[in-house]
Order: sequence, then structure tokens, then C-alpha cells
Amino acid sequence: MAAQYGISGTTAKALSASIERAVTDGTLAPGAALPPVRRLAEDLGISPGTVATAYKELRRRGIVLTRGRGGTVVAPAPAVATRRPPRVPEGLRDLAGGHPDPAFLPDLLPPAPLTPGAGSHRAAPRLPLLEEEVRAWLGQEGVPAEHVTFAHGALDLIGRLLSVELRPGDAVAMEDPGYHHLLDLVTALGLRTVAVEVDGEGMRPESLRAALRAGVRAVVCSPRAQNPYGGCLSAARRDALVGVLGEAPDVLVIENDHAGAIAAAPLHTLTAGGALTRWAHVATVTKYLGTDLRWAAAACDPATLARHDGRLLLTSGWVSHLLQRTVLALMTDDVTRALVGRARQAYAERRRALTAELGRHGIPAHGASGMNVWVPVRDESAVVNGLRTYGWWVAAGTRFRIHSAPGVRITAAALPPADAARLARDFASVLGETQATYGG
Repeated sequence: MAAQYGISGTTAKALSASIERAVTDGTLAPGAALPPVRRLAEDLGISPGTVATAYKELRRRGIVLTRGRGGTVVAPAPAVATRRPPRVPEGLRDLAGGHPDPAFLPDLLPPAPLTPGAGSHRAAPRLPLLEEEVRAWLGQEGVPAEHVTFAHGALDLIGRLLSVELRPGDAVAMEDPGYHHLLDLVTALGLRTVAVEVDGEGMRPESLRAALRAGVRAVVCSPRAQNPYGGCLSAARRDALVGVLGEAPDVLVIENDHAGAIAAAPLHTLTAGGALTRWAHVATVTKYLGTDLRWAAAACDPATLARHDGRLLLTSGWVSHLLQRTVLALMTDDVTRALVGRARQAYAERRRALTAELGRHGIPAHGASGMNVWVPVRDESAVVNGLRTYGWWVAAGTRFRIHSAPGVRITAAALPPADAARLARDFASVLGETQATYGG
């Protein structure tokens, strides 16, 4: 086994580096089983303790995980690999990427005049005018906005919060199905994922309660435009979840409102009313102002904000003031605001059209808000490959799932209603073909 995968080394450091190289170059694929500790020790002529130490380090760094009697395997998204989505085959209509329609994105123009920075902005990392705009923006949505901070996008912000609050091996409650980059991030930080079931109203309270009882230290959830399922919190569901979270006041709750202005659903934030002790509400603009605007804002409780900003101070120090000025100019521009309003309306129409057309063929689909539609299927590969023959490219659900049932994600943002009927017909044909092939 060691020779087969090119695993070598006589020290724990060398052994872990060897396994890491095998994962990086694809020799050891995600899910591949590593040799049992004693067998690998015998093959390499080293002590079992050396192998166990190497495996422990790889687990800590999110490269492998242990499945009890199932042994040690390469993580589904190992932290050393760049798991990019598959390249869209030439000639196919791309409905897999989760991207906004470029027709509804404003032109990104740098602020004028461009002047060289005079020095460090560590003492004043946030532009006061943008900070004021963010407070007003979040405050209108019902989020307590006394303490706000900025970061280089939602993943940057969430990753920093988790890294300062938790330690490798701690557990995080995550939506299932959920945003694959967040699932990968948790693994890369050496944290354990505990799945929480979702439906059209977001996290299910009973499933969240089970995760809290399992000892999670943090919860990451979406209040609307949940990716990929499309759920959005109702007022009643919000209240139910807050009641459950009240049973574990020390747990950090991170609310990721990644598509707020185009979600076409009201924000029922968990942070309203002051019931949570440790919390952060994260808001971004990349889905409607520009995917290259790597900027996010967050409102937090005072302790969470201090810990985040303390770590930011030691790394990048601040978010580029040129970027902040660009965001501020777009957020306060009437033409851009009108464009965002048209995007919100168009995405809602496209999402509703697709779910309605699928429904006409007896195909259930979920997408109460946001840009995506989730369609449960029995065989993801058969559906993805079947739709490919009709000229469509959709995302297999496996990278979004922990334990939930199979499905495919369709990004409806760039699918005009006139095309939804044809996609639904082709989807129904694919399901008929797979049923004829594999049985009912």
C-alpha cells in the first residue's frame, strides 16, 4: 500500500509531508483510504507511534479524517487541494456556477483620483463614511449595528471568526445541504462538521437542538437565499431557532447574509432583540455589485468584534481603502441602486418560473429565495450527464451535502423564463430515461 501511493518517510514530519504530496498531486484522491497505522509502520519499518503522530497532524490540518472502524481517509475536500468546480464543457449552457447575471452588475470603476497610500491605515482601518453607511444598511434590516467591522469577503471573515474562537477538533453546526466552500473551510481549519437539516424556512429547530447537544461550539447559517436549497427564515422559524440557541448561550452564531439585496425575501435575523450572547451577522455585496469586490461587513457583539479585529490587525491589518471607496460609491449611487432593484425582481421571476415549470412535470424543486433552485434526484451523475446531452450544465449536489439526500443545484439567475420551459421538459425526459434504465 505504501509503495502503491508513494508514501515514505522515517519521521512523522516526513511521513505527513509525503502523504500531503500524494493528496496534492491526486495520487491519493478524496475518500481514498490510508493504510492502517500498524500496517504502514511495518511497511516502512518505523514505529506505530510515528505513523499515529503523522495521521494526527494531517487530521488537525484537515487533510484526512477518521471514520471510526472505517479507518483514516483523505478528506472529501482536503485542505491542500484546490477543489475548483469542473470546467464547463464547450457548447453547454452554464447553470452550475452560482453566479449573478452580468447584465445586472454595475461597471466597476476605481475611485478618482487614485493617490498612493501615505502609510499604514491600521489606526483607522475603516472609512468613516462607509462605516456609517453600513450601520444604516444593517440597522434598517433589524440587525443591531453598534459594533461593525470589515473583511475581505464572507469566507475571509467567517474563517477568521472560527479560527480565533475555536480550536482544531471543535465542532461546528452547518446547514445540510449547504454552501460547499463553507463546508470545505471548516474542514480546512481542522474543525468537525455537524450537519443540521434545512427546509424552505432554513435550519430545522429539532436538528439544530441535536447539534447543540452534540457539543458544537459554533453555528453557521443563512437567514435567506440559503445556498443551495434557497430557504429563508420566516419570523416564526427565526423565533423557534432563537429559542433553541438560548439553551446554549456560549455558542457563537454566525449569520451569513450573502445575497441580501437580491434575495427577494425579508430578513428575519437571529440577531434582533438581543437574545444571542455571541453572534456575528455577515453581509456581502459580491452577488449584486461585482464578484471582484472582495469585501464584507459584519455586525457583532463587542467580544466577537474585538477578537476578529485583533487577528485582522496582526495579518492584513485593514481592507484596502481604495476598495472601500469603490464599495461606498456603488452603495450610494442611485443608478446602481435601481440596477440592483431590477436584478432582485428578475432573479425572483426566473426562480419562480423554473420551479413552476418543473412542477408542471411533477418534479419537486426548492427555491424560496436567492438565485438557485435545488432539485432532489435519485442519481446525481445520471441527471447531470443526461442534461449535458441536451445542452445544459448543472451542479451535482454531492459537494453541497453532508448527510442529506441527493439533488442537483440549478442557478436560475441567468435563465430567462422563456427558457425555463425547455429546461423543465429536458429534465423530465432525463428522469424518464434514467427510470427506464435503472428501474422505478
